[in-house]
Amino acid sequence: MTPRPESSGSRPKGTAGEKIPEQPTAAQQKSAAKKTAVPKQAAAKKAAPAKATAKKAAAAKTTVGKTVAKKAATKKAAAKKTAVEQPAAGTATAKKAAAKKTAVKKSAAKKATTVKATAAKTTAVKAAASTSTAAETVAGKAAPAKSPAAKNPAKKAPAKKAGTARSAAATTTAAEAVAKKATPAKATAEKAAAKKTATAKKTAPATSTVAESPAKKTTAGKAPAGKAVAKKGAVKQAPARRAAARKAPAGQAPALEAASAQVVPPEMEVAVSPAVDAADRERLLGATHHDPHSVLGAHPVPGGIAFRAFRPYALSVTVVAGELRAELHDDGEGFFSGLLPLREVPAYRLVVEYEGTVLETEDAYRFLPTLGDLDLHLIGEGRHEELWTALGAHPMTHEGVTGTRFAVWAPNARGVRVAGTFNFWDGTGHVMRSLGSSGVWELFLPDVGEGELYKFEITRPDGSRTLRADPLARRTEVPPATSSVITSSAYEWDDAEWLARRSEAPAHEAPFSVYEVHLASWRPGLTYRQLAEQLPGYVKNLGFTHVELMPVAEHPFGGSWGYQVTGFYAPTARLGTPDDFRYLVDKLHQAGIGVLMDWVPAHFPRDAWALAEFDGRPLYEHEDPLRAAHPDWGTLEFDFGRNEVRNFLVANAVYWCEEFHIDGLRVDAVASMLYLDYSREPGQWTPNEHGGRENLDAVAFLQEMNATVYRRVPGVVTIAEESTAWDGVTRATHHKGPSGFGGLGFGLKWNMGWMHDSLQYMSHEPVHRKYHHGEMTFSMVYAYSENYVLPISHDEVVHGKRSLVSKMPGDWWQQRAGVRAYLGFMWAHPGKQLLFMGQEFAQGAEWSEAHGPDWWLLDPGYGAEPDHRGVRDLVRDLNTVYRATPALWRLDTDPAGFEWIVGDAADDNVLAFLRLDPEGVPVLAVSNFAPVTRQDYRLGVPEDVPAWHEAVNTDAARYGGSDVTHPDPVKPEPQPWHGRPASIRLTLPPLATVWLRPA
Repeated sequence: MTPRPESSGSRPKGTAGEKIPEQPTAAQQKSAAKKTAVPKQAAAKKAAPAKATAKKAAAAKTTVGKTVAKKAATKKAAAKKTAVEQPAAGTATAKKAAAKKTAVKKSAAKKATTVKATAAKTTAVKAAASTSTAAETVAGKAAPAKSPAAKNPAKKAPAKKAGTARSAAATTTAAEAVAKKATPAKATAEKAAAKKTATAKKTAPATSTVAESPAKKTTAGKAPAGKAVAKKGAVKQAPARRAAARKAPAGQAPALEAASAQVVPPEMEVAVSPAVDAADRERLLGATHHDPHSVLGAHPVPGGIAFRAFRPYALSVTVVAGELRAELHDDGEGFFSGLLPLREVPAYRLVVEYEGTVLETEDAYRFLPTLGDLDLHLIGEGRHEELWTALGAHPMTHEGVTGTRFAVWAPNARGVRVAGTFNFWDGTGHVMRSLGSSGVWELFLPDVGEGELYKFEITRPDGSRTLRADPLARRTEVPPATSSVITSSAYEWDDAEWLARRSEAPAHEAPFSVYEVHLASWRPGLTYRQLAEQLPGYVKNLGFTHVELMPVAEHPFGGSWGYQVTGFYAPTARLGTPDDFRYLVDKLHQAGIGVLMDWVPAHFPRDAWALAEFDGRPLYEHEDPLRAAHPDWGTLEFDFGRNEVRNFLVANAVYWCEEFHIDGLRVDAVASMLYLDYSREPGQWTPNEHGGRENLDAVAFLQEMNATVYRRVPGVVTIAEESTAWDGVTRATHHKGPSGFGGLGFGLKWNMGWMHDSLQYMSHEPVHRKYHHGEMTFSMVYAYSENYVLPISHDEVVHGKRSLVSKMPGDWWQQRAGVRAYLGFMWAHPGKQLLFMGQEFAQGAEWSEAHGPDWWLLDPGYGAEPDHRGVRDLVRDLNTVYRATPALWRLDTDPAGFEWIVGDAADDNVLAFLRLDPEGVPVLAVSNFAPVTRQDYRLGVPEDVPAWHEAVNTDAARYGGSDVTHPDPVKPEPQPWHGRPASIRLTLPPLATVWLRPA
């Protein structure tokens, strides 16, 4: 550190009434340097007659010490005045003392003048000097002892002599104590000098640490004298000095640990001002400092260790290290500083006094960074797969101290501060440091722990400031409040058996029926833990293999259902804590139910406290406004081409799977990510580098996300909500298709085409369905192009689209029959199944996030309760038979698992097909979408099945149907039909689906 000249208010508090010495001239500095360099010569000269010795001692003290004389005295004048006023009566004694001091000085490593000069200059040392010697017991009282000496020759003479023999200002020599305790009387002064000389001889061989035994060697007679002088000095000081004296009692013998507070060597004689310079002060106050740790805290400087603290609103700041107590000088505007004559930075704490309270704490600016080079490198490369462990707020123990590490990525910021409940939302004193070119800002705050609220106060490039929630906050306040919350998890999982079993088979080759849930409205008012007592049992009873949770990540507007996310790493606080959510997932796993979660990496809202222009410029969003703005939802699209943004999202996907044991992610709005012209007119988008409409950055991101998740978390599945014919959504990323792209790498894809076409068909009056028969058969043209899920999701039962049962034409009986027939067809069709809550019991009203499903329809006191309960019973039975029948799921993605029996009976509104397992065991599914019973309807079947048994009939009376069933096995006849050598005759119930399997 380059030495800085002293300026007014730039050093620790000095003696009351003492003036800060004027800036020395170049000549004075040069003279001081020369005297520093030749301590042996100076010592030799001091063996001369007493007056000459006194003159040189005074001159040396005036030039080097700078704090002995008043501001009006020059070096030469002070020396002459001292010589003239020297008492004659003490000449003989002075000679003898000088001779003894010379010898002592040589034997004590010749440190006297150097350290004395340092101690004199750093009066602040007020505290330092007070604890440096056993006799200098009160911070700041070394100086008061010298100040009167300038006025009283009787006091000054011994002091000068003491200066020649001192081993160090910070050493525990009783000699200096004698010098400062000299009495006004001549005899007393001579006696003190003699005692000091004798004591110096005893003390000289002792070690140079403040804490060692020389302090204890001070004679019993000197201690009371020291106390008396100290008290007298305290009376002359300002009230601030008296307060300091109270904090460090005069009789105390302060000490530092031997290893941490060592004497400053002679070569560090010329001290510097410890105060924060004007430029750094301005940047700290203006929240634009990129490296506050280089200024604040404790730093070795010429003259010792400089301590600097920035504590707005504090009345005083005191450094405490062992028994050392050093009150720092108040430099104004919340800055405090002091220079202690120590060789090394000790382990220390700060005692900060505010109005009405005193706080003892660690200094946040004494710690090394909590993030290493590897973390920063991976962040810059966009490859930090555990980003949530590096950024955000983390309670931790750092260098043996408990606290919280804050880290945020804000590369365009001029400065970042952290504000929260722990500093009364005033981040002025908690300035973060920038870690190189990574764009990451970091700060470790001791004594800050879980439950505290916080945000980042960011200074934008234009100098304005913005208060932002943490993008990687793992817990948030309950909306509409927007603060982030410090948290850590203590949850102990109990789902090891589930995790080990879930990777036994890939999702597309396993039974996979999904119950989609909006947690906040499934049973309104329930918390995560309360849901954990009800939801697993309900889903298990219905036979679903998985639940899919609509977005759980924190979102400010409940009406978005979670699809406009601001807290990508935090489960919504509306229902409880992150550990409460873990408890819910754990309970579902223990019930044998997988947990899928809707994940929204396509876009984010424009809230001013969240991600939008996070550090004053486009950061998470694309810098091109045409690319950034989402035309449909008024949100912003992520910049998938930026390493750090891609890393933020990829790590987020891994985070939910690893930290919350999520079994799969249903990725929302994939189509809007893949196409540059999505919902944009010509001229509103820019082609890619090949002139195409594909968003190459989004493609690369999705491939990386899928590859990373599958590699890190065995047994999970990713599902794309993709509504176009993009090639290779569920193809491996390393397999290129006809378009030249590798696959996106998803495990499953929502079959939006099947959903749209089939619901369109069912909405027609039965008499007109024969004209739309292809809407039910077209899906088999592309059924094996991807690994599909057949979704009847929340999107199909809101915004005027009506509920599933209400989409059906006809009267109430026909509507319910139509729903039952449709669900039977859906569960038999190749692909996995998804059904939104409320549709399992034929709720008539659209879903509303405000009140959730109409559970009252299942109240036994309601007249139509059997109608709704019948549909729910059917769903349970469909799932039960489905899970027990491999033909319905094992070859969902293999054409060998499906055979048409009849797909062109449009006039009859009949569809019939076989589903087969790998061993060729079939299931026959027949749907009659006409409201009439068809007697003796002949269907071709395989000849190797001796009889067929009815497994499911959606027209059964227990489901609310007309009970046209086949209780007895159906045997085939040798009559060829539909291209097959055998056939059976069935009575097809109206608006029903029948499943038959080999008896």
